[in-house]
Amino acid sequence: MKIVAIRAYIKYLKLTKPYTIAYSTFSDVQLVFLEIELANGIIGVGSASPAEEVVGENPVQTLSSLQTDFVQNLIGRDIRHFQQIIFEAQQYFGYLPGTLAAIDLALHDAFCHYLGIPVVDFYGRKIEVLPTSVTVGIKGVEETLDEAKAYLSGGFTTLKIKTGLDLQEDVERVIALRKSFGNTITIRVDANQGYDIDTLQKWFEQTQSLNIELIEQPIEVGQEKSLYQTLDYTSVIAADESLKDANYAIKFASEPQRFGIFNIKLMKCGGLLPAIEIAQIAKNAGISLFWGCNDESIASITAALHLAYACPNTKYLDLDGSFDLAEDLVTGGFEVKNGLMYLNEKSGFGLSLLK
Repeated sequence: MKIVAIRAYIKYLKLTKPYTIAYSTFSDVQLVFLEIELANGIIGVGSASPAEEVVGENPVQTLSSLQTDFVQNLIGRDIRHFQQIIFEAQQYFGYLPGTLAAIDLALHDAFCHYLGIPVVDFYGRKIEVLPTSVTVGIKGVEETLDEAKAYLSGGFTTLKIKTGLDLQEDVERVIALRKSFGNTITIRVDANQGYDIDTLQKWFEQTQSLNIELIEQPIEVGQEKSLYQTLDYTSVIAADESLKDANYAIKFASEPQRFGIFNIKLMKCGGLLPAIEIAQIAKNAGISLFWGCNDESIASITAALHLAYACPNTKYLDLDGSFDLAEDLVTGGFEVKNGLMYLNEKSGFGLSLLK
């Protein structure tokens, strides 16, 4: 089945509420969409939301890449060769993960629509359902508690608390959460590189009785070797910004392991095929997978969820990136019930384009 048309475009979308992390505040998002149309009318949808401060690519650059002759010259290619096309795109674009993710996702969606099966079943479903965490940005104690109450009333029980600006305020917030809600909630923390190694050690000392499930990327990229001082806590430290591709996965899987958890983001590694490489390295090293996201469309969140459920070492989901979009260009993909993420079992990624 031949590709007959390719369309790329960018949308500027507002968030329903701004949020703050250790190095920035966000109130809107730029999303890039790619449509790949087949001769029988099937349309595969990909989307990209690269974080420039992490991967060095922004959405405007992504759109420009998707409008190159290389992409347009995919017209006429057979969708059954989608993995070869992805390989060629990787060779052509190098490390432009937003560009590659959009191409990878749209091709996967179109191909599995063509087969008539969900993407997760193409790779083999290992997991049926998991809860996702929802994110509370950096804010005061009372605001944190208020937002936690709102999420609990919506059926979510796993919270990811952004930290990294002030250790004592960070500790006060998680103490207040545990005191207010007891063990009815699961608490994860994301410091977004906001701690040095001494501060991280103090964090562990002051929170060891609070049953914090994990801490994500506490130290700056490039400082991973300093984590040898916290090897007792390796199992709960997740690599995020440090983990960009399979080469980094090999490095961090080597002994002594500094990270017991790998956070995989499609917008960081460049799509499903690179994510599979990271997942396999982690599996062989006994490292758990934590699937994360940026502010993203349902299209790319759903793609991550399909692959997460195809990996036996998936343990954590943090796929709330579409929840705060004021609008989106697709519907479907998944449902959330009491914090659990269910795929809709339709072919491809199970998406419907809004026209």
